[in-house]
Amino acid sequence: MPVYKAPVKDTLFVLNDVLSLQNYGNLPGFADLGPETLEAIVGEAAKLAEEQFFPLNLPGDSQGCKRNDDATVAVPDGFKQAYDAYCQGGWLGLAVPEEFGGQGLPYTLHAAVGEYMSSANISLTMYPGLTQGAIAAILVHGSDAQKAKYLPKMVEGIWSGTMNLTEPHCGTDLGLLRTKAVPAGDGSYKISGQKIFISAGEHPMTENIIHLVLARIEGAPAGTKGISLFIVPKFIVNEDGTPGARNGVACGAIEHKMGIHGNSTCVMNYDDATGYLIGAENKGLAAMFVMMNEARLGVGLQGLSIGEAAYQNAASYARDRLQGRALTGPKAPEKAADPIIVHPDVRRALMTMRAYTEAGRAFTLWTALKSDIAHRSPDAVERQMADDLLSLATPILKGVLTDKGFDHAVAAQQVFGGHGYIEEHGMSQYVRDARITMIYEGANGIQALDLVGRKLAANGGRAVMAMFKEIGDFCEENRGDEKLTFFTKGLKKGLNDLQAATMWFMQNAMAKPDNAGAGSTDYMHLFGTVVLGYMWAKMAKAAEDALAAGDPRKDFLEAKLVTARFYMERIMPETALRKTRIEAGADSLMALSADAF
Repeated sequence: MPVYKAPVKDTLFVLNDVLSLQNYGNLPGFADLGPETLEAIVGEAAKLAEEQFFPLNLPGDSQGCKRNDDATVAVPDGFKQAYDAYCQGGWLGLAVPEEFGGQGLPYTLHAAVGEYMSSANISLTMYPGLTQGAIAAILVHGSDAQKAKYLPKMVEGIWSGTMNLTEPHCGTDLGLLRTKAVPAGDGSYKISGQKIFISAGEHPMTENIIHLVLARIEGAPAGTKGISLFIVPKFIVNEDGTPGARNGVACGAIEHKMGIHGNSTCVMNYDDATGYLIGAENKGLAAMFVMMNEARLGVGLQGLSIGEAAYQNAASYARDRLQGRALTGPKAPEKAADPIIVHPDVRRALMTMRAYTEAGRAFTLWTALKSDIAHRSPDAVERQMADDLLSLATPILKGVLTDKGFDHAVAAQQVFGGHGYIEEHGMSQYVRDARITMIYEGANGIQALDLVGRKLAANGGRAVMAMFKEIGDFCEENRGDEKLTFFTKGLKKGLNDLQAATMWFMQNAMAKPDNAGAGSTDYMHLFGTVVLGYMWAKMAKAAEDALAAGDPRKDFLEAKLVTARFYMERIMPETALRKTRIEAGADSLMALSADAF
């Protein structure tokens, strides 16, 4: 059976030692978050994840969801009770403003505890996760009346939320969508159309579901310029705030999926459903992008989470599984064979998973902190800088952490050998669940194109130059520290490759755009490798400083330094390979005619 233990110690190391969260007490929601309070909060989240979410993961995958004849949907046994415990603990509104029933705490803390929930049970965590994204969109673009009407019960978890973008003929290219909205004459609209792949689209865990739906108002311009966003509740909300008549929206089918079986991914049919415009007409994409950007960070977190869970299981199995003898001689001579953790190739897999996951956690929380600064800082310049870096980091985080999360699930399955292919050991589920993270909320190829085609050039390259400067300054500031020289040298080499690849794009992609497309995925991973290396350099510095101060976490901190060294030795050199591929251009890639494939 699978195992999972929330990595509380690692989370607190990043929050306290690396990011120094205590230095942000001037921001709303941060003032009371001292080390003891942080430890108490993440400890409670760990308990919920381990004791209530995780035991439902394997049986929830096996049982799955079922659409009933009356278009209602049954979810796995126990999901409702665990969801209620999550809501009653206040976790759904952790980072929501207090005026709507939330706790007003940092998004950084929300991301930290969110990792535990997704590691424990990604399918179950998606139900409140979609609601949190819908809350974010309504907070930014909803009217005061809409906020008052919908947010308190969504924050409490009595109502849930969804996002409805995709149609059968229309995925990433939302300009092709056909769902229509017709003015009803009373300020509302009649929404008709079909949406597919709608996570948590129908379920029995809340008394109402608030769908956020993209549609085109009759007569609106073609393409993305004519898209509007609507609130379409499952039940029309009465004047007193209670659910009233059933709206014209129903689950037409449950998607038959490779993974995340415990989440009700639905085909949703809208038949003259009553909807209410959010924001301005034809500006729906901007409103939905609030939700999509939060979702992309959340999906990156899912990649990290599955990678962590897969790593823990692989490490546990490798310590116990007896097979063969160590190349240097028996390590357990009293046993018939040595545990497979003695074998260098098994160590290679485990150390690779560990190095990416620990750096990925730091990168995720670093990015979440940028979001907090962008939304909460009183300093306009600081807000702009944080928002620039958040925008730049989002496609990297989503694309790289989900690619690696899937790789690590496969690597863990390989450590298990034949047992990894057997369902009851749980590794197959991690592989199947991880696969969707690379696809939804913008397939990773789209993330790479977004990074190269939009984010690099945004505002004259302001964000990427700021990122290069931050990493370069770190290397320069610590150049004289002999204990950090190995890390700063490795990081600087990776940064040089990243800067050279960026310059190559500037010189070769404008006249020949296919060069940008051909190198985009390598560039995203090159950038990710450097940023994760930056996280490791920061963690190495924090560990060295703590050891020098006599910190009692000696073994923990020394393990951080070993893992940081592994990353710089074994992973950072990949930047040179990525740079070489980018500079090869698009010629051989695009040379064959379509008929030759």
